[in-house]
Order: sequence, then C-alpha cells, then structure tokens
Amino acid sequence: MGARVTIVFAALAAIHTLTPTAQAADAFATPAVTINRADWRAAMDQLRSELNAAPEVAADFALTARRRSVAADDPRQRPALVQLNGVTSAIFTGIGRSPVPVLLPFDTTAYLAARRKGAIDPQALPRHQADFQTDLFDAGPSGYDAVFSLPTEATSGLPSRVFARPVEIQITGSVLTYDVADPAGGKGESVKALAAQYPDLRRFIREGYVRYAFTRFGVPYVVSIQCLDSAPRPRRLACREASPIAERFLKALRIAGGQPRRLPPEIAPAAIERPPAPDPDFTYRPAGDIVVNSGARGQSGRADLTAYSQIRYPLDAPAYVHSQSFGRRRASDKFDQPWSQYPWRDNFCEARSFNVGQCASGFGHQGQDIRPGACPVRRDGPEACDPWRQRVLAVRDGVVIRSTRQQAVTVQVNTGTEHIRFRYMHMNPSALDADGLLNGRSLREGQPIGVVSNYLDHPNGTTRHLHFDVQLFTRDGWIWVNPYMTLIAAYERLIGGRGHEIGTEMVSSSVAAPAITGTLPPAAGPQADAVHAPN
Repeated sequence: MGARVTIVFAALAAIHTLTPTAQAADAFATPAVTINRADWRAAMDQLRSELNAAPEVAADFALTARRRSVAADDPRQRPALVQLNGVTSAIFTGIGRSPVPVLLPFDTTAYLAARRKGAIDPQALPRHQADFQTDLFDAGPSGYDAVFSLPTEATSGLPSRVFARPVEIQITGSVLTYDVADPAGGKGESVKALAAQYPDLRRFIREGYVRYAFTRFGVPYVVSIQCLDSAPRPRRLACREASPIAERFLKALRIAGGQPRRLPPEIAPAAIERPPAPDPDFTYRPAGDIVVNSGARGQSGRADLTAYSQIRYPLDAPAYVHSQSFGRRRASDKFDQPWSQYPWRDNFCEARSFNVGQCASGFGHQGQDIRPGACPVRRDGPEACDPWRQRVLAVRDGVVIRSTRQQAVTVQVNTGTEHIRFRYMHMNPSALDADGLLNGRSLREGQPIGVVSNYLDHPNGTTRHLHFDVQLFTRDGWIWVNPYMTLIAAYERLIGGRGHEIGTEMVSSSVAAPAITGTLPPAAGPQADAVHAPN
C-alpha cells in the first residue's frame, strides 16, 4: 500500500509530498507527487493592485468587508473572486474550477472597463489579450491549462521572424507536480527583462520546447512553446524566434480567476490494479531492456518500473509493444509477423533525435510503439475486424489538446490526484479534423478516437502502428516518462490475466544489424503543415 500523507492546512503556502507506493514482489511502483497550497492572500493583493489601476472598475468589487449601505442584492457583496469568475467564465469556461490563481494574457481591468461601458466586441477580444487568441482553456481540481496562438500578422513590438504560421503558446499552473528522477531538472537561466515581474523565472530549452518556469502564490507555473533549437525556417519554428513571443506572453499575464479549494486531509497514490491469475500467453521483457545497440550514443534503456496511471489500453487485444525502427523485419508490413508478437519489448530510449531527459543519453523515442494484432480477414458482426481500420481508444476520461492539421492527439487528465497527458501519433490528420478531435473536446474512457495508421508528415510515412506516450507536469513543465509499465498493467486488465516477465538471459535476441528506418529530423513546432512525430 502507498504511504499516506496528511495535508496540514496553513494560512500561507505549504508543500507536501506524496511518496510512491512501496514496491512489493511482482508489484509496479506508483509516482511520487507534491501538492502545493496556493497563497490566495497574495493573489488577492495582486488582483487588488491590478483593479486599482481603474477606480471605476475597483468600485464594482467588494474587496474588503461588506458595506452596510450596499443593497442586499448588490453583486458587490459577493467575494471578488466569485464576481471575477462570473465575468471571465464567459470567455474561459470553468475558470472557477481552478484551485490555483489563473494567470492568463488577459487585461482584466481593461476588459471590465469596456464591459462596464457596454463596449464589448467579441471579435476584438484579442485586443485585451496582447493579440493572443484563445485556442483552449481547461481547468480542474489540480489546476488549469491553456493554449493561445499569436497570428502571423501580430508583429508589433516583436522582431521579424521567418516562421510563417501562428505560434502556439501553452501555460499550466498546478497545485500538483510530479517528483520525477530528473538529472536535468531545475536548470535554466534568468531573464533580465522579466526579473522584476518574475524574480525566480528560469528560461531553458528542453525536450523540444523553450520553457519559462516560475513560482507565484506558492504555485508552479510554466509557459512553453514547441520549437527547434536551430536556424529559423518558414515551416519550423526556431526557439530564438519563439523566445520573444513567450516573453511578450509573460509580460501580459494577469489574474483572470480561480477559486480556493480545501485540500482533502489525506491523499495517497492509488495502487495499480493487476489481475491475480496469470495469462498463459502474455510475456514481456524487463523495462529498460531495449534492442541491443539501439540506444543513442551507445547507451542502454532505463529500468523505470513506474506505472504512472491506471488507464484503458489504447488498442484492442491482441496488441504488441515493439520497436518500429530496430530489429529484423520482413519486406511486407503485415500484422502477423513473429517479431510483432510476444514478448513485448521496451523502446522508450531507442535512438532518436528527440531530447528525452529520462534516457541516459539525453535522447530517445519519447514513448512506445504499439502494433495491433493480426486481422488477416475482414469479419463483420459484433466482433468485426477490418485490418485497415483497427480502432484507437481513449485511455481515460479527458480533454483533447489538438489544433487542426496536427497529427498528435493529446488527452489530458486533470483530477485531484493526477495532472497527466497521453499522446497518440500516426493517425491521419484529415480524418481527425473531420471527426472533430480538436481543442477542448471531452472524451470518455474507451471511446474510439481514430484508427491505427501510418502517417508521418505524409501518408505511408512509417509502418502501420500507434505511437503512445505519457507526459507529467513537473516544475520544469511537461516531461516525457516511460509508459511501458503503464501499458503492461493496462493490457493485463484488458485481457484479464497477469503477464510474465522474461529475463534477458532467457530469450535470445532476434535482431539483425540495428538500423533506423530513415533519418529523422529534430522535432518541430506543432504549427507546421508536416508535423514531425516520434516513429
């Protein structure tokens, strides 16, 4: 069982760590989590300061005790945050669900002044958002996430850029952060231009993003833009072009809402359920046991024994976790090849050009490649199986993060005990657009979201498989972790039987001379027509 931690409620910010469950024999570890208590007094002080810039607006808010001269039905008798949430929820749906103060590039005071005069034009909303457009806002028990974009025509005050598409900016604020073993964690450099506003701000480029991490009101926030740490290109956003946009975003952040929540007195990581009875067929190699010589810079895999979440497996059974870039394969691309079956094999730290801090080399695959099982003949009826339309399923209830034409579908989960993302790759973007798999859509666990395909910048760009990965929110932002054990446990629940780990000494390798199927360029920004993805 997991260690229980009692949350002590203090007047100001307090931090509490949830330790991972002790790992009994044949059990998987669970992640360690820190809960941060927001300092709402400090947040109210900042809100008061922002509103006082316009006295007529400040007068509409009861920022102090109730005044006897105010009528009983006057909205000014409601707490200021309740009033503010009531106004901004029309723009940022559910903003009051956030247990952390919501910082957004939104000039609350100017918007309220315009609203007071009846001069609100929905088409002119970006004028109150430093020209940023809202693509997604999602708040829940752990905090909030938002995605904004800056159109190409918004150039005022910014250096010229080569990148020819809108730039997407993400922000997350969370009471919950994961304590990931992270050699690269906590690094970065200060930004002089923002030091007065954000004294502890850290800027760094990591895992394909330029990130700005800071603490405000006792809570971690991270602003990030996916970019390429190289020379600018019209279809690949360079981090040197992204940085001025991120800094403009940071300068525009204001309090837009949120609501204090009482944390539960006890929280413990939930143990991952596994069937007690063994399955006669399902076998897997140990975590970190990647194909020999397949790691970047000659490094091996990482034995991460953590099951990060209890999920529904993303495909139907049977399905197989195996490398798509290393090992022996035949000319045809069928589903019933021996190398695609049991035992499963970890491929998280295989050589790729992606930065992955969890891998010893600093580079890796970011996730796991999964193939569906054999479906050689199309069958109709309740057990229908079309070999070209094997379904991909939502692993949890969650919210979609995805813009049009992007091939990545991210499902985000935000609960009182989890702030986690699951990403799917290689489905056809046109089909995803047609199905409405776009920012803000709610999904239910087990709901079909697409079919296994072979899209990589273009149709037939890779073998037919699903790339699946997991990201956790940390003080450095969203970090990729190995989903191998998470998938094993999910597959066991799907088939109703426990798998058997096969040691490396018991199984001879069936690989030929390792070879990557194509030279992959570095990860690119999500705004490009052809978004590069892990293989």
